[in-house]
Amino acid sequence: MSFLKPFIKNHQYNWIKKQVDQIQQAIGTSNSQVLEATKYETYLKLMEKFPDASEKERNVLENMVSLKSEVECQEFIQRLEPLVEAFPPVTKQTLKSLFSKTKNLKVPDLDTYDFRYMTYLSWSDPGTNQFFIVYPLNGQLVGIKGKYTLVHKKNICFACNKHEEVALFSAIAKTKKHQIHSDHYQAFGNYLCINNEVCNKNITDITSLESFIEKVLGNV
Repeated sequence: MSFLKPFIKNHQYNWIKKQVDQIQQAIGTSNSQVLEATKYETYLKLMEKFPDASEKERNVLENMVSLKSEVECQEFIQRLEPLVEAFPPVTKQTLKSLFSKTKNLKVPDLDTYDFRYMTYLSWSDPGTNQFFIVYPLNGQLVGIKGKYTLVHKKNICFACNKHEEVALFSAIAKTKKHQIHSDHYQAFGNYLCINNEVCNKNITDITSLESFIEKVLGNV
């Protein structure tokens, strides 16, 4: 598979690992009907997750429905690792440009992040109670910021849909109201994982994340 360029997004890779885990569990039941049903359902979902995959890419992915043992499942995941597409290159200057209107922006130590397995980048500034998100939307890095409130309990994260330690992230966006005399603003809030690494390991679908970012940017 070395001839293929990376084409699997982080959230897709997480989804594949989840599906392979289900196949592995079905293998453990020693029930052929359960295994075949699981593989068939996986195949249908696979086509939905990778609608634009090339023939060579599909051939690689479809090996998932031919797995017959726990060892094969583990080896399959390992073979996919080089095909995971890393997060777009980010520098401190990139972040300063995305948040150019933020005074005294505190940029995180980017060396502490694993960009190989990242769907979105986030960090907080406790001093100003601000929270920042960077995401490649439609092929271009965009940034949104807002306030965050620690809730000191677990809840469902809107981005990864898992029960994790979260904060209430709220952002203000200019809405597309066609008024002559005034601008209209709307607040958007959601529970989001405090730990960016945990969220990026959990996320298997980007629909909610992209929808939220689009709203904050005022694109909808």
